[in-house]
Amino acid sequence: MSSDFESYEQDFAVLTAEVTGRIGKVPKLVGDEKKQMVANVEKQLEEARELLEQMELEVREIPPQSRGMYSSRMRSYKQEMGKLEADFKRSRIAYSDEVRNELLGDDGNSSENQRAHLLDNTERLERSSRRLEAGYQIAVETEQIGQEMLENLSHDREKIQRARERLRETDANLGKSSRILTGMLRRWDIATSSS
Repeated sequence: MSSDFESYEQDFAVLTAEVTGRIGKVPKLVGDEKKQMVANVEKQLEEARELLEQMELEVREIPPQSRGMYSSRMRSYKQEMGKLEADFKRSRIAYSDEVRNELLGDDGNSSENQRAHLLDNTERLERSSRRLEAGYQIAVETEQIGQEMLENLSHDREKIQRARERLRETDANLGKSSRILTGMLRRWDIATSSS
């Protein structure tokens, strides 16, 4: 199971390295080359998201006592994915501004403040989304731990009930044994006193 996770992990590392390189090229390209690069990056980001989903499914299959290490690695990969998507958005915004400037003949100075404001808002939204996602992840993990504890308590309760039942049976058997021994002692006393 962890070997599948590690295989997905390697694929994710290779893919994100390629995406990082391509994102850096987007603002430097023009025309159809740029459109093609944007399409390629979008496709690779989708593949990376699918790999993350596969890794998450693998982590859910790992026994709870070993899951912590993999969960922290998943959080790191999700943060990396968020950063890649933010970088890609920035490169696309730059790309959109360039296309608009080409079409309108605008020098872009007036939109620089708007662009900076938009980037700030985008970053704030992404930070909030990451915090919400982290909170959700913690809630899911807490729920799983609680469920496991309830199952353990249920098993322990069954064991205690079985032990109590065996104790009652043993107590009943001891009572019978005691009565039999008492009866035998009386007969022996009667037999020895009459002889």
